[in-house]
Amino acid sequence: MVQGGITFQDGTDLHVIPNGTLTAVTYQGEILRAAVRPYIGAVGPGFVLVQDNAHPHVARVYGQFLDDEDMENQTFSEDLILLEGLKVSTQSSLPAFIFLLLIYIFAVVSNISLVSLIFTTRRLHQPMYLLFCNMSINDVFGATIIIPHVLRDLLISNSKRYIHYIDCAIQAFCVHLHASASHTVLMIMAFDRYVAICNPLRYATIMTNSAVVKLSVVAWGTAFVLVLILVGLSVRLSRCRWIIFNPFCDNASLFKLSCESVLINNIYGLSYTVVLLGSSMCSITLTYLKIAAVCVISKNKAVNSKALQTCATHLAVYIILLVSGFIIVILHRFPHLSDHRKVASVMGHVALPALNAVIYGLQIKEVRQRIMTLFRNGKVMEAK
Repeated sequence: MVQGGITFQDGTDLHVIPNGTLTAVTYQGEILRAAVRPYIGAVGPGFVLVQDNAHPHVARVYGQFLDDEDMENQTFSEDLILLEGLKVSTQSSLPAFIFLLLIYIFAVVSNISLVSLIFTTRRLHQPMYLLFCNMSINDVFGATIIIPHVLRDLLISNSKRYIHYIDCAIQAFCVHLHASASHTVLMIMAFDRYVAICNPLRYATIMTNSAVVKLSVVAWGTAFVLVLILVGLSVRLSRCRWIIFNPFCDNASLFKLSCESVLINNIYGLSYTVVLLGSSMCSITLTYLKIAAVCVISKNKAVNSKALQTCATHLAVYIILLVSGFIIVILHRFPHLSDHRKVASVMGHVALPALNAVIYGLQIKEVRQRIMTLFRNGKVMEAK
């Protein structure tokens, strides 16, 4: 579908509607805001919009747009970006808000509690548990940069879901930093398990507190540099669009706002993905193959049981991370499933942190003891 506008002396550029579908959000972001609004500001109070064969609902969308924008009191800003949020009916918006909020609160509270427990319990001042803190902090970071914004958008109309471009760029950077750090942190955690099981006598001399700090800095620093280049290549592009077909900003959303060539972005993005996923998958696969070989050779059942417990937890988290990422990538290939992709991407940023806290928390004896104590106290209260 192609849309364009004309005046007595001039006209707008023709605009191609993606997928040939003109929704209310697309009409406001791609047509009204991009093409009509600059004319309103230039012509002034005498501006009159005439659209041939417009249906009544189009008039309502335009009227709502003018009311929301308050054209008489605001000036046009090209710094504003319109987000296409989750498609939730009016009746379902409050239940969805409450459901998402509860999961977010659980994810944040459980991860912060886990970090606090590790730092306040002297017995847990070990490399494995200190590396857990990296994962918990990253999970809280990832959920917080996405979910509060999505919760706000669930309670407001589509036409008010604006975000400043600089905030969008920062959010995109944080989204990819969270995803990249998830892989790099899991890589150093796999290295820790490798040393503990394959070189137990040298574990204390290799995995010192200094080594843990250095590994953490390398994991976060590598992710930071890779993502900084990734987002920086998108921010340098000029913009000709003002709508993002996603509940939150990411790198793909940023460079799709431009009409310039994005060949460099695609090349680096592909290289970034191959390097990150390839290095994490190869390193973790090789690590666990060596650990498995040691367990097969060893006849110590206690050592094998401990190795299975700690490694199974780590491997489960990594597999869940990969599967969730692949599901979103696959859904990208089916435009008619865009709504499912949006839900999956949002849930991935809140459900995975909550699940990771449960998986890692249950591995720690102190956490299991406190949970059992709470259950016992609850039963005592019920008995009374």
